[in-house]
Amino acid sequence: MSETTHERAVVSAPPSPDDGLTPGELATKYGLSVSGARVGLAEYLRQLWGRRFFILAFSQAKLTAQYSQAKLGQLWQVATPLLNALVYYLIFGLILNADRGLEKDVYIPFLVTGVFVFTFTQSSVMAGVRAISGNLGLVRALHFPRASLPISFSLQQLQQLLFSMIVMVAVAVGFGSYPTLSWLLMVPVLALQFVFNTGLAMIMARLGSKTPDLAQLMPFVMRTWMYASGVMFSIRHMLADKPAWIADVLQWNPAAIFMDLMRFALIDGYGSSNLPPHVWLAAAGWALLFGIGGFIYFWKAEEEYGRG
Repeated sequence: MSETTHERAVVSAPPSPDDGLTPGELATKYGLSVSGARVGLAEYLRQLWGRRFFILAFSQAKLTAQYSQAKLGQLWQVATPLLNALVYYLIFGLILNADRGLEKDVYIPFLVTGVFVFTFTQSSVMAGVRAISGNLGLVRALHFPRASLPISFSLQQLQQLLFSMIVMVAVAVGFGSYPTLSWLLMVPVLALQFVFNTGLAMIMARLGSKTPDLAQLMPFVMRTWMYASGVMFSIRHMLADKPAWIADVLQWNPAAIFMDLMRFALIDGYGSSNLPPHVWLAAAGWALLFGIGGFIYFWKAEEEYGRG
């Protein structure tokens, strides 16, 4: 066939039925979808539930590997917050007399409980910041709901706290707080705090995926939050000579609420007079606000993670 004949054959070919369709219309016509595109919220929840075994296994693997190079191994899960509590007791309890308003047999379990419970939130936030930016290889290599990562890291911190609670209980008993029905309240407190921590971790995971330097800033933010939450002292007694609204604001912050509820459940001498009004409603409100809000906030950027 000559070149002229070939050109005529091309020109006379019938038009394609896809001529004039945009890429989006072509994708719709042939059932194609964008790789990594965000699915609906209900479908996203279904996918997450399908990855529940991966989430649990990943959190356990991270927990095991965390101290794998240390000779004491998993004992550091308990030793680290306990040593922090000892340092805080020496500085705040003995030198600065931050135990005002609390008996000695109450202050030490008060302090230990505060350190362990706040560490749960602190570690969840710090792990959340790096959940995406620190696992880009995994995010880019596999297709899975990205929320699996911050949820898994929060679950890891919950498991670590459960180990630490052995020490919390031992300290409470050692200072005269024996098991009562109020100890059962620790279960809903932990459940609400886990939901709150997970939502906060997802918020930080989205922010940290775009701004990796946030991981360098967060230790200062968390330290400020710790000092403002009454970890080492009773907010109400320490600020007795200050305007009442200051103590109210600090007591209503979520970290203080979860710590005070755990202290109320565990320590005999820490009664309801130390709690703000409607404290359980406040705890549930914080958990739902951050749990649901953080999840939706993270999901809305699902297709952006690992790109750029």
